[in-house]
Amino acid sequence: MKLLVGLGNPGDKYAGTRHNIGFMVADRVAARNSVAIKKKGYQGIYGVGRAAGEETTILLPQTFMNRSGASVNAAFKSLGLTPGDLIVIYDDLDLPLGRIRVRPDGGHGGHNGMRDIIAIAGFKDFLRIKVGIGRPERGDVTGHVLGRFNSDEKKLLPQVLDLAADAAEALLTEGPIEAMNRFNNCNLLDSL
Repeated sequence: MKLLVGLGNPGDKYAGTRHNIGFMVADRVAARNSVAIKKKGYQGIYGVGRAAGEETTILLPQTFMNRSGASVNAAFKSLGLTPGDLIVIYDDLDLPLGRIRVRPDGGHGGHNGMRDIIAIAGFKDFLRIKVGIGRPERGDVTGHVLGRFNSDEKKLLPQVLDLAADAAEALLTEGPIEAMNRFNNCNLLDSL
């Protein structure tokens, strides 16, 4: 069993915002693999099925981003997993939209959702997919993160979600080394 977690904030107010790109990617993986995310539990909503041929629980925490650790840890412990069975997908300000980065471990990098997961779980050697949302040239970072994608970004967004979903499926089937080799140098902006 694998646990694939998309990070975001619950509610209509945050739907479609940059900070919720983790939710969007997890939803994309679920849709591709006919996994219905309808069950309530683990302080979130989740679905169980086969994703890329692997038995997988796909979880969207409903605890708000900064409290994601409680939801992730509840599912992780209940499912009896090891750190290598956990994949977390989340937004990254330091990568431009169109880039993703697959990592086998690491710190929180200033991301409060990741900070909370690491603090509550007590380990940081789990798989992660960082999805670039870009940093604003000037202005409020919080407003940028919690803001919606602009019209140019919306044109690229479906390709970004597909790329990140491809990376998630590669992690499930091929492992981190192959996924990093395939996806860490991809830049969708080069194809425009």
